[in-house]
Amino acid sequence: MTPSETQALKQRCTRWVSGFAPRSFAEDLETVAAWARANEVSADVYGEGGAVELLEQRVAGLLGKPAAVFMPSGVMAQLIALRLHADEKHLPRFGMHATCHLATEEEQAFSHVMNLHATVLGQPHRTLTRGDLAQPAEALAAVVLELPARVIGGQSPPWDELAAIKDWAAASGTRLHLDGARLWEAAAWYGKSYAEIVAGVDTVYVSTYKGLGGFSGALLAGESRAMAEARVWRRRMGGTIYQLAPLAASAACRLDERLALMPTLFERTVRVVEALGKVAGLRINPAAPHANMFHVHMDGDVQRLVAARNAIADSDGLWLFNAARETGSPGRAVSEIYVGDNLLALSDDVVTDAFQRLIARSNGV
Repeated sequence: MTPSETQALKQRCTRWVSGFAPRSFAEDLETVAAWARANEVSADVYGEGGAVELLEQRVAGLLGKPAAVFMPSGVMAQLIALRLHADEKHLPRFGMHATCHLATEEEQAFSHVMNLHATVLGQPHRTLTRGDLAQPAEALAAVVLELPARVIGGQSPPWDELAAIKDWAAASGTRLHLDGARLWEAAAWYGKSYAEIVAGVDTVYVSTYKGLGGFSGALLAGESRAMAEARVWRRRMGGTIYQLAPLAASAACRLDERLALMPTLFERTVRVVEALGKVAGLRINPAAPHANMFHVHMDGDVQRLVAARNAIADSDGLWLFNAARETGSPGRAVSEIYVGDNLLALSDDVVTDAFQRLIARSNGV
């Protein structure tokens, strides 16, 4: 089945396990327009004023930071943060986890674009710990901490461990940058506010589309002087386009609604993880979720599992998962489940029954 055929099959479904209910592009545009009209929100001019300024101020307040800057992408936001820290410390080296987005998804942009060097810290299967920060023999300008860490199932360090990392950064004079692409999803597990979570962090990036459902974009937050410099770097990198308002408004219009929903989504995640953990042929990572996302490890060949998923989608109108990949262990595949409002409409029995049939079909039972 081609990618376009797979997408068409997914769109024909009426129920989906992962993510938020699909919306048409036209519906999204109408929602943004209605919000802007009701709130008398104007467009920006080269990133200044209007919807962009409104969102920057709102998010800075949520994060307890003096200022925030809207960026077209998270890649740009994080490269700029690391550039600022390197320049401040006169040191072009930073530390990151082996599964860091900068290492796996950005074509080594930190090196090619910013001429920075990275030191890999910790172990690929778990989050960074305070002990991992004693590893590097060379000084670091900054350390990147992803929270929650997507590649390992949405794990976050325990609160005491996070506090110890912050204490180490302050004592050593090392800047701490938080990759908070999914920070909105982390607060429910911690039972803390966003400002409490990022207190002691020098810069933090948050996505405006992953959890909030905006068209695209990100925000970088931190001290006022650093964010003023970030605006200069945004222009240097081509990110200060004539109007950023459509991107910012698409997140701002549903910000409060999505943030209010996060605790409910986490509660639903806890229940479904407990149910799926009882299905033979499945293993869930982490076994107790840290956010409204997790990885489901499935017994079976990737191609057979995908074929079984497609068969269930065709017969039941139920889409179980998106991409699946090999784990490195023979006969085992893994897929990410992000719990959005789709799963609020499905019972545990429906989900577990479908995954039981998936495993049976993929193994020829």
